[in-house]
Amino acid sequence: MVKRGEVYWVNLDPTVGTEIKKTRPCLIVSPDDLNATLPRVIVAPLTSKGQKLGCRPEVEFAGKKTRILLDQIRAIDKECA
Repeated sequence: MVKRGEVYWVNLDPTVGTEIKKTRPCLIVSPDDLNATLPRVIVAPLTSKGQKLGCRPEVEFAGKKTRILLDQIRAIDKECA
């Protein structure tokens, strides 16, 4: 089962406008009770280049400083995770 706090590589394409693109690591932010029940999960993309903002906390992932893009949260099908 996909669990909150795990990171998966997700293809975020296709996108519209300023939505973040391409395949990138995404943090599962949806609660585990929803993850166990629904066919979708809520994710926040990670990036190593994002602009420093209050809604983009910095964390370490795979040995690199990255930002969690909380302004780019989206729901994806579990088949993508």
